[in-house]
Amino acid sequence: MAAGPALTDAARPARLFLALWPDAATRRTLAQARDQWRWEQGSAPRSPAPVRSDKLHLTLHFIGNVDRSRLPALQAGLAVACSAFELAFGRHALWARGIAVLEPLALPPALLALHGALGDALRDLGLPVEQRPFRPHVTLARHARNALPPLHTPPFTWRPAGYALVESRLDAGGGYHPLTHYPCR
Repeated sequence: MAAGPALTDAARPARLFLALWPDAATRRTLAQARDQWRWEQGSAPRSPAPVRSDKLHLTLHFIGNVDRSRLPALQAGLAVACSAFELAFGRHALWARGIAVLEPLALPPALLALHGALGDALRDLGLPVEQRPFRPHVTLARHARNALPPLHTPPFTWRPAGYALVESRLDAGGGYHPLTHYPCR
């Protein structure tokens, strides 16, 4: 069976999510928190996969595949009011299926308001919204069932400048590419 023609970038759907996107200093701090873990190999079928530093972020909403022709309307429709807030981190956790995460110590009301406003905007745009409860975190690694978190991590704070609409590219270059940044005031 012959393969069909390859999709051009313009024809390929955009795989999107909304995230708090760290600045360079916060990204370095998150990478240091990731690097404090011990990534034990164990007997899992896959080796631990620490998240690359350039991919560290806090997801607000996963959107999924969207036709690229809708991007201008999405970029405009996802501009919601965002009040400045601060996140304090210092709690490492190993979630089910071997997901190593860094969780905030508390959930600021402005973060929850932003998450809710973005959910409303997604619904207004005819896009699905995750039904599971919002569990803010930064994923540090996957396939890390036998990983050991640090015994003590000094808390640190992150004051996000805003949020971003990000494309996850699965092509050869891969990676996450912020398409639009939205400031918090």
